[in-house]
This record gives sequence, structure tokens and C-alpha cells, in this order.
Amino acid sequence: MFDGQPSLPLKAQPGPQSAFLATSADIAIYGGAAGGGKTYALLLEAARHIDNPEYGGVIFRREAVQITNEGGLFDTSWQIYGELGATPRLSPQHQWLFESGATITFAHLHNILDVNDWQGSQIPFIGYDELTHFTEWQFWYMLSRNRSMCGVAPYIRATCNPDADSWIADMITWYINQDTGYPILERSGIIRYFVRSDSKLVWADSRQELQSQFPSLEPKSFTFIPATLDDNQILLAADPGYKANLTALNRVERERLLSGNWKIKPVSGSYFPAHCVSILPAIPTDVKVWVRRWDLAATEPSETNPSPSATASVLMGRRENGRFVVAHGINIRKNAHIVREIIKNTAEQDKANYGRKVVIVLPQDPGQAGKEQVTSLTSMLAGHRIISVRETGPKGTRAEPLSAQWQIGNVDIVDGPWVKDYLSEMESFPSKTHDDYVDASSGAFLECIAGADKQKQWLALAS
Repeated sequence: MFDGQPSLPLKAQPGPQSAFLATSADIAIYGGAAGGGKTYALLLEAARHIDNPEYGGVIFRREAVQITNEGGLFDTSWQIYGELGATPRLSPQHQWLFESGATITFAHLHNILDVNDWQGSQIPFIGYDELTHFTEWQFWYMLSRNRSMCGVAPYIRATCNPDADSWIADMITWYINQDTGYPILERSGIIRYFVRSDSKLVWADSRQELQSQFPSLEPKSFTFIPATLDDNQILLAADPGYKANLTALNRVERERLLSGNWKIKPVSGSYFPAHCVSILPAIPTDVKVWVRRWDLAATEPSETNPSPSATASVLMGRRENGRFVVAHGINIRKNAHIVREIIKNTAEQDKANYGRKVVIVLPQDPGQAGKEQVTSLTSMLAGHRIISVRETGPKGTRAEPLSAQWQIGNVDIVDGPWVKDYLSEMESFPSKTHDDYVDASSGAFLECIAGADKQKQWLALAS
């Protein structure tokens, strides 16, 4: 057992963080605004039983990159587990080994069926960092792995930010004011109980109430504890400008991440209102970086599918004055052969107009088929600057960086016959069925500001 003393005090801050570590509920969710100290609390809770040599805890993120990104889950764990004398392992999974023999492992569940990798496992402590990123099915399946033979009563802890459309929002309805979307603070940390009957969760205020109704079912205890940035005085003292960063978000994201609103959701025009952009008569001459981003599809309209997803592309540039310009857009519904020809011809036209300054960004779908598609297109585009990027995270999260610049009037659009349809789709996001232009524009912007290798880092931080 580690006999030294950590150089930093390893304890929760008073308020929601302390309440989260003190609850006895089988399942506890620590959710709310950004900066509430949720990840630190989750990591601290996972270390509760490290003196037990048979203890093994697992903390999940949906994407592997969210574990290892700068300032992410594994980096933060050094502040706790490193101070406790644990030894880090990086392969086959990121893991901490404590002197007692106890372990805390970090893992991801990218694909919905990745839960099958845990068949037969016994995990006394399961943690989820950003639970809204996981599917409801994944959560309930992994509950079956939450069992113990090491003397630690099995339990689950999770963190999340508000998401009005998530299954979590339904689960915590009792804790949220359904008119305002804000948590009912008087109910924070109160333990409730549920059983599953006929595929539905039945809730009650006491275990006895459920046992009398469903004598053959064993209730599970549950609680929800909200937090905001103001509950994390350590972060506010260390980074007083962080609150200004959250205040600068658009209305929807500001309500979610600063105020912890669980009912707010985007409506048409909330991301990309048309009145915020300027229309230019010609392409500016001071563009430093050009990016041609594609969002791929290969289906023609038919009687059974009259409006399939389109192949969309935008040419976006970053100017010397810091502004961004969308110079050209493409939105077509053609088969794969024609799409390939259009991609090739567009690349040649861009090269003729702008030389090798244009970076072509192709999305890579998960799986072998996605890899083969990108490999084939890259071969076809030999001689051009090509980057492939695997898209992860919700569309709204990917759109947020461009939305912030769009809403402060830092985006221009070069006039052309494509502009009317482009603005219509952008302004309709996320209500409209199609968002192909939005995906292409969001991806182009991320490459303009940071390069493709930074995209995953931004998504992890945004989430």
C-alpha cells in the first residue's frame, strides 16, 4: 500500500462535488454545466477502494481519443492516481496499477456492440465520463457487468452535460423543472428507486413502495446531482477567463454549458442565422489557407427515396485579417461514379485557380468500407493535398465552432448561384432533414483553424 503523502490534497470541494462522493445510491449522475469539476470527482470516486487488491474499476468514454487528449481523462488522472503512487500502463489499455494490486482502467465503447467485449466481466465500479454520449442500450447492458466478488458492493457513477434530446433527460425528469429546464436544487442528491416492468422504468420515493408493488423485482437506487462552474472555485481561481469563454457561446450552448439548462434545444436559425453573414461580390485576395471539405453520399433520388442525403462540398478560406470566407458550394444527389468524377474535376479547378494552397478534406466512415473509399479517392486525387478525417461526436458539437464565428459576423460568403440553397440549409439547421452543407462547412472550418490533427481534440474538449 502507498505509505507516502500526496503533495496535493485529494478531496472534493464543498457542495455538489462532495455530495456526489457522499451518496450511497447504486447509480448517481453528476450533471450540469461545464466546469463543475465532474471529471475530477469521477476519478476521485474510482479511487475509493484501491486498498482492496481484488478491486478493479473501469471508466468509459465513448471515443478512445477523448481519453488521451490534452487535458482529458488520462491527463487529469495523473493529479490523483500519480499522487497516490500508482503505476501507469499504456497498453493494451490505459490503466493505473496500485501497490495493493487494485486497478483502474480507461476504456471506450465507440461502436454500440463494443459492450460485447465485456461479456463475462465483473466490474464493481463502472464510471461514465459524459454519459449522454453513450446509447441507452449500452448503459443498461453494462449494468449487467456491474457485479462484484471482491467485497465492494457494485455501483455506477456518471457525469454529463445537459442534452434535451438524450435518454438521460428522460431519466432525470423528476429532478428538473420541466418549464424552465433548470435543476430543482431542493431535489439534488435525493435518492429515488426504480424497477423495470414491461420494458418501462417505474419510479418511487422508497424501496418499500416498489417492493410492495413488485415483490419479485429488486429496486435500484438512483440520484442526480447538478453542478455549475460557480461550484468549482478552484477552476475559477486558476482560470478566471473560462467563464467569459462560456459566456461567448451562442444562446443554446451558453444555456446548456453555463446555466445547466436541460430543456433548451436549437431551433431553426439558432446556429447559422442568415442575417449574420455578409455577401461579397468577388473572392478576396488575402486568403492564407484554402480548404475544400466534402460530405459524401452516393444516392440518386428515386420513387422510394425522393430526397436522399446529398454529396456536399464547400471551399472555405481563412483570410489575413482573421475573417473566414465561403467561396463555393456544391450540393448534388448522384450515384457514386458521377460523384467521383465531380470530386476529381473540382480538385483540378481548385488547383488551377489557387494552386496547391487548397487542402482537400475527405470524411472517413467507420469500418473497412470507409477506409477503402478514402484510399480509392486519395489514389484518384494523386498530386493534390489530401487529408482524411473520421467524424465523431454529435453534429451540433461539430457545428459549434463555426457557429460561434458565424454569429459574431466573422464569416463572409462569395455570391453565386449556389448561395440561396446554401443559406437556406444552414439557417434551417438543425430542424431541416438535410444538413449536408452544414457537415461540410463545419469540417472545413475546423481544418482552417487548426488542421485535421486538431479536430478530434476540439471535439473532446467541446464535449
